[in-house]
Amino acid sequence: MKKLFLVLIASSSFYLANAQTAVKKYNTANKTVTVYTTAQNTDLRLSQNGTLSFSPLAQPLETQPCIFVDPSRTFQTFMGVGGALTDASAETFAKLPKDKQQELLKAYYNANSGIGYTIGRTTIHSCDFSSDSYTYVTNEDASLSTFNVAHDEKYRIPLIKQAIAAAGGKLTLYAAPWSPLAWMKDNNDMLHGGKLKPEARQTWANYYVKFIKTYEAKGIPIWGLSTQNEPMAKQTWESCIYTAEDERDFIKNYLGPTLQKNGLGSKKLIAWDHNRDLAYQRASTILSDPEAAKYVWGVGYHWYETWTGSAMQFSNIKMINDAFPDKNLIFTEGCKEKFSMDSIRNWSLGEKYGNSMINDFNCGTVAWTDWNILLDEHGGPNHVGNFCFAPVHANTQTGELIYTNAFYYIGQFSKFIRPGAKRISTASSRDALETTAFQNTDGSVVVVVMNRTDKKLDYNLWINGTAAQATSLPHSISSLVIK
Repeated sequence: MKKLFLVLIASSSFYLANAQTAVKKYNTANKTVTVYTTAQNTDLRLSQNGTLSFSPLAQPLETQPCIFVDPSRTFQTFMGVGGALTDASAETFAKLPKDKQQELLKAYYNANSGIGYTIGRTTIHSCDFSSDSYTYVTNEDASLSTFNVAHDEKYRIPLIKQAIAAAGGKLTLYAAPWSPLAWMKDNNDMLHGGKLKPEARQTWANYYVKFIKTYEAKGIPIWGLSTQNEPMAKQTWESCIYTAEDERDFIKNYLGPTLQKNGLGSKKLIAWDHNRDLAYQRASTILSDPEAAKYVWGVGYHWYETWTGSAMQFSNIKMINDAFPDKNLIFTEGCKEKFSMDSIRNWSLGEKYGNSMINDFNCGTVAWTDWNILLDEHGGPNHVGNFCFAPVHANTQTGELIYTNAFYYIGQFSKFIRPGAKRISTASSRDALETTAFQNTDGSVVVVVMNRTDKKLDYNLWINGTAAQATSLPHSISSLVIK
């Protein structure tokens, strides 16, 4: 027995030693760092502003600020970044001159001349960012025999098709409902919350199927869907309340099986689709039930928990990732609320995006979706006056496109980090330098560094005993691409 025990120890040591030596160290020899920056009080907007090279730096001192990168430690696979193709975006887009329409499509979806969006979100019938409330059936048609998307064919479907084409023929598109139809709810109203009537659950599940199959028949592939947008928010616009148990049971007994029965089991089902504050409670309730969890691809979340005065609660997202590592995390919506044209150049717009994206990715998020890709000069249209900011606004009177700094901050991620990339370890020795890093499938490493202070900060980009000396400008974000 003693001899067997010693053999086991020796075997374990052998395999441990081999596992440790199997970690391939990233070699910076002959590698160049190209820096692309967006910075306040400069003309830099996703602009190349330098190249760096590595030199030996064995052990940094505490006095030497560093961004430490370890490409040998990998985490989630990156799906991409994108924005929502809503009625409001589509209606605003339709008012633009043709040349400005093409400019916008290239700016968002072209990976070379634009920022390379690869993800889209859209709505199942109306939301607040529509000019009116509408559905796809007439009266109380429980058979859904009158189902049609004629409303969407005027503006939204043409925009989605053009976005797909501009993205090279492929866009990962998912859909979400803001409310069931009024007659399916206990308040008989698409607006103001209310709950799905038990007797309407199957009909409502059938409605998702109708939507997906109708859109796909029109040449728009649907990658996934969420159960309900913001299921704990009673709003003046389209909204519906689901407790965690309500959503779990609707997925388990109706939506999941209905998708399966109709040949749509491969569609990615996203739970929650609301703020980070209650996200863990929702995830644990649904994903702890194997019969519900088997239908769920991942958990979606928004950033509006700040309405309570709270900071963004990133730790709640990390907790979901730690507890349910076999499920995915997707940021499904975020925007700056309470639109004002006077604030459209406010630098904090972009910094909010940068801070969220860095932390969300570091917590395990695989995809990140902004809200409306385009809004008008009033922050709409919005049928209840809930006007908000978008990365790009159109002056529909003049045809001008206004690119806010949020567009460029998002682009610092979406342009350089491409689908299929793996997140890698990165750590900052100064809290003023926020960072995340990915390695693309072509081997290039992208390190994003953001500085929200008023100071210029020098630092070392450190990898395996070598470092490149870099500078972060005040109120800037940079993508350092290592090839």
